[in-house]
Amino acid sequence: MAIYIDNVQIKWRGRKWCHMVADSIDELQSFAKALSLKPEWFQTDASYPHYDVTTETRIFALKLGAIEGERKDIIRCAKLLKFEQDQTRVATPPPFQEMLF
Repeated sequence: MAIYIDNVQIKWRGRKWCHMVADSIDELQSFAKALSLKPEWFQTDASYPHYDVTTETRIFALKLGAIEGERKDIIRCAKLLKFEQDQTRVATPPPFQEMLF
């Protein structure tokens, strides 16, 4: 299992951002917690589950053991995370109140 961070450096709100993915959602969430990322920053509704991290956070993550991800690594993890997320959503029934409508 591993954490991968690309180096796309997308400019947004005056900063440069990268994508952080992992082999599993649990691993990604644990690593995000170690980086002090807020759970609500987790991108669940994007094309694939991930965290957007600044280039400064990327440097810190690499020091903590994240791997500089190549495009193929990011795509592989993105597919795994999307599949895992979709399976979790199917397996988890909606709350009772939502079923009433």
